Amino acid sequence: MAAKAGDNPDSLMALTTAFCLRNLRRTMCYLGERNKLCLRSDIFLPSEICDKLVNTYMELVHMDSNFEPQDGFFQLFSDPHSTRLTRVQLREDFVRDRDLEAIGKQDLIELHLTYCNNLSAHSLRTLTRFRQTLVSLSLFGCSRIFYRKGGAPLACDEEEEEERPASRQAPDTDFSFQGFNRLRLLNLGGLPEEVDAEALLKPLPALTSLDLSGVPLPKAAFLAHWKERLASLVLYNVDLSEEIINTVVELGHLRHLDISRERTSKFKMTRKILTAIVQGLVNLVSLDISGHIMLNNCTVPHFEEAMGRPSIEPCKSSIYPFQELKRPLQFLGLYNTTLCNVTHIPAYKVTGSKNEDQVLNAIEVYTEFRPELAHRAINQLFDIARIQHCSQLLRALQLVIAALKCHKYDKSIQVTGSAALFYLTNTEYRSDQSVWLRRQVIQVVLNGMEQYQEVTVQRNCCLTLCNFSIPEELEFQYGRVNLLLLKILEPARQDESIQRIAVHLCNALVCQVDNHHKEAVGKMGFVKTMLNLIQKKLQDRMCDQVMEFSWSALWNITDETPDNCQMILFCQGMLGFEFPDKQELHRNMLGLLGNVAEVRGLRPQLLTPQFISVFSNLLDSKADGIEVSYNACGVLSHIVFDGPEAWAMEEPLRDTVMDKMMDAIQSWDVTSRRNINYRSFEPILRLLPQSIAPVSQHWATWALFNLVSVYPSKYCPLLIKEGGIVLLEKVLELQTSHEETKDMAQKVMEQCENFKEDPMETTR
Repeated sequence: MAAKAGDNPDSLMALTTAFCLRNLRRTMCYLGERNKLCLRSDIFLPSEICDKLVNTYMELVHMDSNFEPQDGFFQLFSDPHSTRLTRVQLREDFVRDRDLEAIGKQDLIELHLTYCNNLSAHSLRTLTRFRQTLVSLSLFGCSRIFYRKGGAPLACDEEEEEERPASRQAPDTDFSFQGFNRLRLLNLGGLPEEVDAEALLKPLPALTSLDLSGVPLPKAAFLAHWKERLASLVLYNVDLSEEIINTVVELGHLRHLDISRERTSKFKMTRKILTAIVQGLVNLVSLDISGHIMLNNCTVPHFEEAMGRPSIEPCKSSIYPFQELKRPLQFLGLYNTTLCNVTHIPAYKVTGSKNEDQVLNAIEVYTEFRPELAHRAINQLFDIARIQHCSQLLRALQLVIAALKCHKYDKSIQVTGSAALFYLTNTEYRSDQSVWLRRQVIQVVLNGMEQYQEVTVQRNCCLTLCNFSIPEELEFQYGRVNLLLLKILEPARQDESIQRIAVHLCNALVCQVDNHHKEAVGKMGFVKTMLNLIQKKLQDRMCDQVMEFSWSALWNITDETPDNCQMILFCQGMLGFEFPDKQELHRNMLGLLGNVAEVRGLRPQLLTPQFISVFSNLLDSKADGIEVSYNACGVLSHIVFDGPEAWAMEEPLRDTVMDKMMDAIQSWDVTSRRNINYRSFEPILRLLPQSIAPVSQHWATWALFNLVSVYPSKYCPLLIKEGGIVLLEKVLELQTSHEETKDMAQKVMEQCENFKEDPMETTR
């Protein structure tokens, strides 16, 4: 069978790196003085491994809730004689000044810091240690790094420094990039307006790529300082002016220019400006003008457009200024402009909202540094997947997963991303998805549920999980997903729709799993949570799907798990019989009590006049076919199996109940199709070879006869495997067995014999 796209397993390097990080003390490290994590003295790690360790560590910290961050992790890389770091990417508030200081002796070539809001001017000092080697530096969204902590002098107590977040009171005016002679790529996106960009940048002799996203540029002429070198310039969300445009078109070596924006602006993009950019920047291969208000004279009237299929040839361009291009652009950003809707666009890759390809390009290009644009594009993808059809499913899923991973703490991305995942993982697209990809979806969905207790995210995530085969596809995260669902169900007044979905998922998760899973979930508080939901519904005199699902979940979780059965009996939930017309509810409740009745030590607690009268009356029920009557009879069969001496009550009499049970069994149609699923016959088989309660024996034999007759391929092998034939032979030998019981036992044995002889059945 061919592998599905996106089903490539993780590399051995990736698996080994993650294993080492999860088991530092068992692999690379030992605990030194004061429980300090230390690298073993016999270890030397080259840069390829060190870079991978640090970057994977950051991923695990942000993506895996089961991963424990290690205090002093960055100290492991403090000595360049035993470790070598060259390319490091750190992100979010998790990174502290002391972490950067710990790696201060390394010869870093690349350092990318993204949204590291806990870094202060102390880290600017650390940066100067890398000035001899640093080629690429990003301080995107790290605006606080340009301020002293709390406005205090730089020399302050380390612990005090950790407690107080960097304030915006005292910019550090002493820092400059003097001596960073090798620095070629610099991203200062989000630089605060109090910091003078010109003064900061002037000492840099070798810049070829500069990102000043969102940076105020009252004077831009200083950019001409690098006009012989600058190949990439990003001025996203910079308020453009005539002076800035005039400076930009002088930068004749530019290959990539980004003057896009997300905020509204007085600046209007005219045909004249676009023409000046195309004529002045002859080396341009990539241009982004997304978000600009375009004046109508930029585009060729529809009736004058070149005929035929959409073309990327500049001479056919529907946008006048681009007709002067010598060759098509590699990339053109037209997101949130009217230009993306024209027919002929001279670029290989275009962002926009006209079609799926443009939308996916927008998500891909804008995710890392422009979540506000990625959020809009994911919203448009959501509409495509919901209303139309997503033709690039694999790419779409991978892009949404990447966005959710990258922006775990961005609520708008989490809302739109989880909504898009719901449609991208539904039945229509399922056959194209690999196991690995679907596991990735589950991981990011659970991350979202963990991070946000907000209604929309929770609902989207729960609905997305419903698109998976449960419990099979969720089993690799079994404990985690159960804990999250139980947490959702904790509040007494949860949103009704979320409550319904969460209880449905809980029920599905405890159906068809091993007993050790059920016992583990029971210990998490599963039984208690379901009983609380039932009690709440009883108080409100309401019997709805939540009530029914809760009973069904309890039925499933108590199957062959005595500890969970014990928990059930602590509640007063049997009041559910107050709803006489709720057949599904009664079936679930009786199934649950049947599980309790299978535990010998718990049966005495069911031997009360109240319970026995309820079960006895339900023998006459015609609700849900024979299910309610059958389950009531099953509960009673286990209770009467304990013999007359255990029946310590005067009313109702044991013999009366047994007669009523026999009448009920004889009224059932043995060809009835069943709303039940047995994974083992053990609880039924134990009722067979005995004389203390012939009616229990009769019920057990009837149950087997019905199941092997109606579902032979499923239940004949199970009965043979569990030794049922030997026990049925003993039923035939017992004088106390009813003749009807013996007849049925004989038919069950014949059915199993026929099944073995049928070649069609044995090849299944």
